Amino acid sequence: MSSWQVVDGLQVAIDGPSGSGKGTIAAMIGEALALPVLDTGLLYRYVGWRADEEGVSLDDENAVLSMLDTAITSMVWKAEGIFLKEGDAEKDCTSRLRDENAGARASKVAAMPQVRAALLDVQREIAKLGCVMDGRDIGTVVLPDAQAKFFLTASQRERARRRWSQLKAKGEDADLERIAAELRERDERDMDRDCAPLEKAVDAIHIDSTTMAMDDVVDRILNVLERRKLINKK
Repeated sequence: MSSWQVVDGLQVAIDGPSGSGKGTIAAMIGEALALPVLDTGLLYRYVGWRADEEGVSLDDENAVLSMLDTAITSMVWKAEGIFLKEGDAEKDCTSRLRDENAGARASKVAAMPQVRAALLDVQREIAKLGCVMDGRDIGTVVLPDAQAKFFLTASQRERARRRWSQLKAKGEDADLERIAAELRERDERDMDRDCAPLEKAVDAIHIDSTTMAMDDVVDRILNVLERRKLINKK
């Protein structure tokens, strides 16, 4: 049970580049406040994965759009991840969406203006009752009226090191230099795209976590929320 009382419908937006720790921080904030945590990147990974499964080219936005309705209606997006509907059952497909290939596909999907527009309604509907949502354009596009917005960054080298550590912890082969190069490419793609590029919302609080422990980042965010009277100790 949370030790915090939270205002009704509280929306906390956490944006940042890949490897900035936003997913970890969002999960920790959600747990502390007993709010659902929605990883929008996972939604884009799911669309990219479904396109790949169905042989749809990610260079053809119209083709992706044509399969989008079926992809969305056949999935359930929860705080725990994304589940595929199979009759009356639901099958967790989240693990398939966490590899490096899924991340690269998601970045391509995220650069498609019509696909992004179609996914906006899905994200906003789920966020209505309150949530912690992380991504790259939450504070600027998805939830522009969120009561609290944060933009997390870390040095490119530190972000690569974190990803390398995650992969090694899972027993996977990982090359730090290759990961760093992939991060640079993804940063450029995310920041330079015409549709909803990665950028800090003007009213977002910037937190550089390069030398910070995750617990310290969480404490800082909770302090901001408490000062704004969005949360109170029970």
